[in-house]
Amino acid sequence: MDLNDFLGPKPIVIDLQAENRWQAIDELIDCLVTNGKLKPGDRHAIAESVKKREFSMTTGIGFGIGIPHASTHLVSEVIGAIGRSRKGVQFEALDGKLVHRVMFFLIPQGQFQRHLHTLANVAKLLHKADFRDGLSSF
Repeated sequence: MDLNDFLGPKPIVIDLQAENRWQAIDELIDCLVTNGKLKPGDRHAIAESVKKREFSMTTGIGFGIGIPHASTHLVSEVIGAIGRSRKGVQFEALDGKLVHRVMFFLIPQGQFQRHLHTLANVAKLLHKADFRDGLSSF
């Protein structure tokens, strides 16, 4: 899987100021709005769908990585952004450690197979040490 599929050739990467996963998610959504990837009026609904997903189970998968995501009718293609936190974000990660890289993405609602495929491929990439090390350059 090529991350260009949803991050684009120039991925949106921001330095997170967040202290917790909710603030990190809000920052990444705001970034997508600012960059014209999301409509400002859709911000609240998207935040709610991502937070609803996050309440069901944390997306802090370990290795200092979080992958918050959701499906929504408010996007027509997979979009995403990457956040990095030098100090770490409390994400209630499965390994109990702070998260330093957050890969956020949204998938069009009703595309269940695409959702699973995207999530599985992102998780597979993120579990490779060499790929995680490469994220340090972001």
